[in-house]
Amino acid sequence: MKAAVFSDTHSCVSLMLETVRRIRPDILIHLGDYERDADELRKEFPEIPLFSVCGNCDICHSSPETDVVPIGSVKAFITHGHLYNVDWGRLDSLVYAAMEKDCKIAMFGHTHSPENCEIGGIKVLNPGSSGKGRTPTYAFVEVAENGGITVEIRNL
Repeated sequence: MKAAVFSDTHSCVSLMLETVRRIRPDILIHLGDYERDADELRKEFPEIPLFSVCGNCDICHSSPETDVVPIGSVKAFITHGHLYNVDWGRLDSLVYAAMEKDCKIAMFGHTHSPENCEIGGIKVLNPGSSGKGRTPTYAFVEVAENGGITVEIRNL
């Protein structure tokens, strides 16, 4: 199972859409800022399941603040991150939230800085900014049939 994970697109969607056309993942995840950018993914790729959460810049949103997403046999906890103090470099509350939901992956955005590490047995992932910035990035997540998780931060 292959997932493309985007965050903080801030209305810059062309590279994101181009990347999805090129890699054709099994699922799409958008971690907020802006919800309407997730809607662009939904409109452009109706055949690919899309999971999204709202970000701190999504004022009148319809997306949840957190969600649990199945990626093959593994569950991922997704959130924008602003409610978990990630902008202060603290990932413990995010990791605990993932553990409480029995998730193997915790995904967040908000900081615009890519992150790919493991804390307490939880794979922690921030795709970075998929919109504005010198080097827009996204995350490519692959979950093998045996539950093995591979994460790559890639340039858009």
